[in-house]
Amino acid sequence: MYISNNDIKLPAPDTIVWKYLDLSKFLDMLLCKQMFMSRSDKFEDQYEGTFSEPTFEELKKISANNPEFLDNYKSHRKNVVISSWHINEYESYAMWQIFTKNNEGLAIQSTIKRLQDAMGPENRYDQHIGEVEYIDYKKEYIPFDNNFFPFLFKRKSFQYEREVRVISDLTQNNISIHEGLKVNVDINKLIEKIYIHPKSENWYKNLVIQLMQQLGFDFEIEKSDLESDILI
Repeated sequence: MYISNNDIKLPAPDTIVWKYLDLSKFLDMLLCKQMFMSRSDKFEDQYEGTFSEPTFEELKKISANNPEFLDNYKSHRKNVVISSWHINEYESYAMWQIFTKNNEGLAIQSTIKRLQDAMGPENRYDQHIGEVEYIDYKKEYIPFDNNFFPFLFKRKSFQYEREVRVISDLTQNNISIHEGLKVNVDINKLIEKIYIHPKSENWYKNLVIQLMQQLGFDFEIEKSDLESDILI
């Protein structure tokens, strides 16, 4: 279920968030009624879940006589799973390019409130939502008095992502996580609108509409207008 945490920076409830994904992953979400969360150390960015240099120097001093202290932080990454969402009032051309492999991708539009409501009490994993802060890892400090903080900071090079994250720490669940795991979500609460890839053909939009009808969903579906005809 969703658990609030006053130490974590959280955008306003009506903040619009997006997830860009391929049709196959989207259909898997609908059919399973589950959202995939990736293991934190499986992200492309090798700095995921690590600390900035000033924080690391402090941790080394603390762990000088207790090596297990630092080892626990290193192993902790394997037990944390993340679902990433993009904060933006409008759809993003860059996100289409990065997260959809072909012209048959789509984007889910939701809000912070919808994310919170979609993770109901039937979910057996505690989940936290937080906005990522982008800092200079050579100069700036990452606090470590909260186990989620290392996963809510990234290098400034990634500022374009404007990321908000759903995070679960599964250390106490004693389960083996490979690439990640799926968590139960209320699909109808999660999704506000679906946008079709700007470069897709009309038949693709019709296919998505037909699939939604057959699966019993009535989401509002729009074709992205990023590739609409110019007026001159």
